[in-house]
Amino acid sequence: VRITGNTLVHLNIYLNDYRESDLPKELLDGLQTNFDDIREAGIKAIIRFAYNEGPYPDTQPDASKSQILIHIEQLTPLLQTNADVIAWVEAGFIGAWGEWHTSTNGLDNIQDKQEILNAILAAIPNRYVQVRYPANIIEMYPNPEDAAKARVAHHNDCFLSSNTDVGTYERDGEITIERDQTYLAELTRFTPMSGETCAPNPPRSECTSAIQEMEMLHFSAINEAYHKGILRSWEDGGCLDEITKRMGYRLSLTSSDFNEQVLPGGVLSLTVDLQNTGFASVINERPLLVVIVAKDGASRHEVKLEI
Repeated sequence: VRITGNTLVHLNIYLNDYRESDLPKELLDGLQTNFDDIREAGIKAIIRFAYNEGPYPDTQPDASKSQILIHIEQLTPLLQTNADVIAWVEAGFIGAWGEWHTSTNGLDNIQDKQEILNAILAAIPNRYVQVRYPANIIEMYPNPEDAAKARVAHHNDCFLSSNTDVGTYERDGEITIERDQTYLAELTRFTPMSGETCAPNPPRSECTSAIQEMEMLHFSAINEAYHKGILRSWEDGGCLDEITKRMGYRLSLTSSDFNEQVLPGGVLSLTVDLQNTGFASVINERPLLVVIVAKDGASRHEVKLEI
């Protein structure tokens, strides 16, 4: 992944063999090896746990709520130890592909979803957790600011791919795209927004609309491997380079002003102007360091600033 120039990987972790049992130590040790490799490569991962790879609608089983909660408890030390290489977490666990639908254990209700989501949030207290369907987020947190404060975000795995994004913007037979995107436009100012496309849907999936929606929803990341038809349309339409450069946040220095000489014990007055040309804001904590270097280069001093 790193050799290709990417810095982010989507890590699906399938627990198919443990739907009715606890996770063995060998599995947890193996996952730690995976995270060590990710750290060594200098990349970060989006994490999702699931119990099957679909299909839809006749999906393979997921696990019971009680077993899911046990697994989350077992995974907590692993998630907390490796939070430095985890960009964010997709809620997962429930239903087909861990996408929060078609649960074979009756978990397609807001109460069970809320309980499982709360357990994941507690398991990794310094990262956002993405939920697949805006309707679920709105039901749990009618105010987008409350969802952001709770570290709840959204991922769309059929972005631009129909008038409802294949059910993403639909509830009880009603198309809810206007309501949901108004909510998400506010939520994603503070939270990661990512996912993938799943089918060409011109003209909405083509350049003009794609960039407009990525700007509105503050996209942090998108799968570059799927759907190839949409990716080709962006390349043919001349916008793939812009999308690539603007995905996530892109900070650049526009100006700075400071006094060039400071006596020992004096005050360095520093003003810095930054511009963000990316779709998204900075999501996870990023320290700002000011490095003061002696004129002869013999000594240096680092000061960490709060943003």
